[in-house]
Amino acid sequence: MIILTGRVERAYNITEQLPVWIPAQTVERFAEPTAMFYERSPWTITTIRSRLNTLSTLAKADESRAKLPLIVTSAYALMQKTLPVREFRAGSRPLRVGGRVELENLLRTLLHVGYSPASIVVEPGTFSRRGGILDVFPMSSDLPVRIEFFGDEIESMRVFNPATQRSSETIYQINITPAREEMPRFAPDAGRQLRSWFASQPQQEEDITSTLPDEEALLGGSAFPLIEFYLPYLYSYPANLLDYAPENTLIVIDDWGALQDSVTDLEEEALSVRQDKVVSQQLPLDFPLPYLTWDEIQDELSTRQTLHLGSNPEQPASDQAVVGDLFVPGDHYAGQLRLALDELQLLYEGGETDIVVTQQAQRLAELWSETGDYVHPITSITRPSEIAPLAFVEGALGEGWNLHAGSTSLHLLTDAELFGWKRPEPRRRQQPRALPPESSFADLEMGDYVVHIEYGIGRFAGLRKRTLDNSEREYLLVEYAGSDILYVPIHQADRLSRYVGADDTAPQLNRLGTQDWTRTKENTQRAVEEIARELLELYATREQVEGHAFSPDSPWQHELEASFPYVETDDQLRALTEVKSDMESHRPMDRLICGDVGYGKTEVALRAAFKAVMDGRQVAILVPTTVLAQQHFNTFSRRLLPFPVKVEMLSRFRSPAEQRQILYELAEGQVDIIIGTHRLLQPDVLVKNLGLLIIDEEQRFGVTHKERFKQMRTEVDVLTLTATPIPRTLYMSLTGIRDISMIQTAPEERLPIVTHVGVYNDKLVRQAILR
Repeated sequence: MIILTGRVERAYNITEQLPVWIPAQTVERFAEPTAMFYERSPWTITTIRSRLNTLSTLAKADESRAKLPLIVTSAYALMQKTLPVREFRAGSRPLRVGGRVELENLLRTLLHVGYSPASIVVEPGTFSRRGGILDVFPMSSDLPVRIEFFGDEIESMRVFNPATQRSSETIYQINITPAREEMPRFAPDAGRQLRSWFASQPQQEEDITSTLPDEEALLGGSAFPLIEFYLPYLYSYPANLLDYAPENTLIVIDDWGALQDSVTDLEEEALSVRQDKVVSQQLPLDFPLPYLTWDEIQDELSTRQTLHLGSNPEQPASDQAVVGDLFVPGDHYAGQLRLALDELQLLYEGGETDIVVTQQAQRLAELWSETGDYVHPITSITRPSEIAPLAFVEGALGEGWNLHAGSTSLHLLTDAELFGWKRPEPRRRQQPRALPPESSFADLEMGDYVVHIEYGIGRFAGLRKRTLDNSEREYLLVEYAGSDILYVPIHQADRLSRYVGADDTAPQLNRLGTQDWTRTKENTQRAVEEIARELLELYATREQVEGHAFSPDSPWQHELEASFPYVETDDQLRALTEVKSDMESHRPMDRLICGDVGYGKTEVALRAAFKAVMDGRQVAILVPTTVLAQQHFNTFSRRLLPFPVKVEMLSRFRSPAEQRQILYELAEGQVDIIIGTHRLLQPDVLVKNLGLLIIDEEQRFGVTHKERFKQMRTEVDVLTLTATPIPRTLYMSLTGIRDISMIQTAPEERLPIVTHVGVYNDKLVRQAILR
């Protein structure tokens, strides 16, 4: 079955909602291309893998009797043309232990189907050969595979960790599928066509939107980041997703009108971009269409079994069934969780079935247990008729409803009804790729300084093969002083790390066979012990200072956290736990929250502020700019609306009269949370019962302001948020003078920042806005 939607967001939402009703592993989403049609921009590895995994599953459907997943996709994804099915199957290479294959031919095949050579295999779609050992990271696998050959025979296959390069599980067969939808073996023909076109055009200036630099890359016949742009050139008869699906596949169309609107809008925009590029000589006039038109999609669907979930003007009325009249919209509670639970209690006692589908199922179950029996949250509703009268389900649905059919009453409640708005459904968490740390040898280049844990500082000199006991193995070569050389086996690579000094001065190389490195380590250990003693004295002094110990979380605190419209990352939860622990202790908190933009620092601050207010204390939030003050004011006001918390802002956006009124209420204790710029540090600002100071981007304040911060840190709890801490702040945090919490995990589906460097171009700006 394939579910086809008009809008991309709708495809995302359906993908997230289906696991509530069916097992999550049976749902797959066919992703949209990263770039717009005719946009010369590389696709992300996530997009490439998602699309290829789906194509791989469907391509082997005839050979395997395994149950196919339910595929969800959008008009945009369906429109994008892809490689023909026969080419995908021809480019797939099954391998098994004991099988015979000529290694040189296998390497050529990998290049032809889009794999890229690398010195060390870390990323999907790369391979590396070391003598009779081939490391390859198939696009359809979660981990890379190390294949050992004895002549032309495959002797063994083991998966390995890309971060440590250490082998683990032994496997006996694997299927290496194409690494790209664009087969590089067809690229030289496209390169010759492009060269012919450029030769017939007037000389053009090269810019970031020009296709001129791609000519040589195509002629080389290897994969490169922008090869997706040339897919229409590579195949005479490109395919689409439906070409891969079995003939008996049911196509479920979510909304025919939305589908048509999306396709025609995308067509019109693509046509406009094409015309501009043809006029500016960035695109040949006969450049093949990279997408299916609306007429072509209609033709494809006309030969398939289809089911329309919305109205379809082309479908006879006799074929339509109306079920919407059976469902009535549910009640809304606008974040008043206690009221919602009280009404659930009444329905529960009346014997009616109630299902609550929420991303906060565990928290709501705990709130329910305060007045009734604890109900264990579940993860899906595979058989609604078999569930208990009350169920808390961990999941995401768009909206709830009440169903009354005969003597049966069923109530479905979702986050939309509980919290007063439709919460963005978080994308299913992808298995994180095991990438090496920055100090990993995978990042080393010839001549880099390295440190061996036992032998000290040396210079990395590359990889070398050596034969010992009739077995060829690869080693990392490290040069030391006096022409000394150390061979480090690949499996001991974790004993090496990149040298990091205080400045760019080249370090002195150690000499093998001497005590230099041993003495250095001993001196370092003594210095560390001295710092540790100083820190012990510092901590002892801080422990003697009595601060306010905040109370444990209140029921309202749980309700606020349950209303968070996203799923917290593990780093966020860890930071929250550390902040709350600091606040509940008698020692004044001085903690730094360090995380990139969009990683969730504000949510940590909001929960800490609410915790302080629940204990009768006021909170001051200091920000460097007026715009940021307004953003925080909007966020805090919206999240805290269901609670009796007064949030105010001091900035130039407030008139003098408004500022005087706010200052009066602040001094009287009537304002719970005050947000402002450096205006908060003026002498006329008096806070009756300040309990928590939150500083956003401390590095952007001046020296005078920071002296005031030092004084405040001895009086109240201080929480500092930053994406780029100044060296002194970072040093104090890393040495323990200030506590630090790192938020290093990006929220699910956080969009990456894409940077283009070039001269100003109106068309490029327009294209970026349309994305």
